[in-house]
Amino acid sequence: MLDTAFFHRWLTTAAAAISREAARLTDLDSAIGDADHGSNMQRGFTAVTEALEKEPPGPPGAVLILAGRQLISKVGGASGPLYGTLLRRAGKALGDAEQVTVRQLADALRTGVDAVAQLGGAAPGDKTMLDALFPALDALATDGGSFAAASEAADKGALATVPMLARKGRASYLGERSIGHQDPGATSSALLFAALAEVASS
Repeated sequence: MLDTAFFHRWLTTAAAAISREAARLTDLDSAIGDADHGSNMQRGFTAVTEALEKEPPGPPGAVLILAGRQLISKVGGASGPLYGTLLRRAGKALGDAEQVTVRQLADALRTGVDAVAQLGGAAPGDKTMLDALFPALDALATDGGSFAAASEAADKGALATVPMLARKGRASYLGERSIGHQDPGATSSALLFAALAEVASS
């Protein structure tokens, strides 16, 4: 069972990972975006960790809703609304349960990812964060609830965006010039699942 402390550790571990990888995320974004994904995500997740320290933690769902709210208010561009929607919808799906199962978390995350797809009008194969998120969720659903398998699938999904033609987002403006570059949103999404696997194994 996953409790509030687990979710707190997940988000703080994710924030640390994004901070470490911020320069790389910005480098990826400089090739096909606005060169601000790393700095934006770092600012947003710093706000998440600060908010979690200030506010008494509620149930797991409330932790995710709080995090999503911070990302929407602090992260510029499309990343804030997309990541914020992901976490807020997942949090709402978990409800007020004090502890949740891996299956419940997987189902809640799928609700959040489906909302992201609807918000962005994107689908797998469009060279977006969804290309890491959907494979991760599929692995989580079919591999006995393994966060390690989900993380590996997210990494592979992010890498698979390199040869793709971007069809959504800022990168789509580049047309064929978007080919050959790894999508920064898929890369940061993979970091979230890497953090989840790290916390689960600790």
